[in-house]
Amino acid sequence: MLSKAQNKYIRSLSQQKYRKESQVFVAEGDKIALEWLNADADIKMIVGVQEWISRHQGSINKHPEASLHIVEPHILESLSTLKTPNMVLLVVALPEPQQVNSFNWCLALDDIQDPGNMGTIIRIADWFGWGQIVCSPNCVDVYNPKVVQSAMGGHLRVNIITEDLSTYLSKADKPIFAAALEGTNIYQLTKPDSGILVIGNESKGISEPIMRLATQKITIVCILYDGITIVCILIV
Repeated sequence: MLSKAQNKYIRSLSQQKYRKESQVFVAEGDKIALEWLNADADIKMIVGVQEWISRHQGSINKHPEASLHIVEPHILESLSTLKTPNMVLLVVALPEPQQVNSFNWCLALDDIQDPGNMGTIIRIADWFGWGQIVCSPNCVDVYNPKVVQSAMGGHLRVNIITEDLSTYLSKADKPIFAAALEGTNIYQLTKPDSGILVIGNESKGISEPIMRLATQKITIVCILYDGITIVCILIV
């Protein structure tokens, strides 16, 4: 069961300020919950219906640090941020801030605002082995519930950091490709071995200071070389 205070606490985590204060976030849904339970994550709370809890005791037992709460479906529904509530949600400790690492390819996100877009980008980076995403400080919170849901566990495998993009890109030792409508068609480029791909804000595109740091503007029709894939709607 959940106390009224615990119920209120979980609800509050839909807001970024409370996630920052508590240094936790919510991961909701069967697949996503199992991803986090089977990872080396610090799970604070496991809240689920009896059926789900009974089926996944093995994964739950990996986290003796977590408090376990069996609730009725209507209670879980009241806590959910989803249109169709799932059978389980977790309260997970935010990972320690990561440092910029060296990868052949990296995504740099300039003020991405839509949680669904951010989650999709993380998921695509995960699918195609892009190890790092650098977000500008004005990007949507990557632990927003909708981002976590859309990313489908991608947070566990992609190094996601927040850093001033001008500072990061000015120190880059790789070519910087800026996604833009007026760029060179990607199919006309020689295949690069490494680089940084910059994606801009959904309505404003890449800001001018960031664009000036780009080695080349490119237009991504649909798919780039060897899994450098970005959904077309993200290119503005």
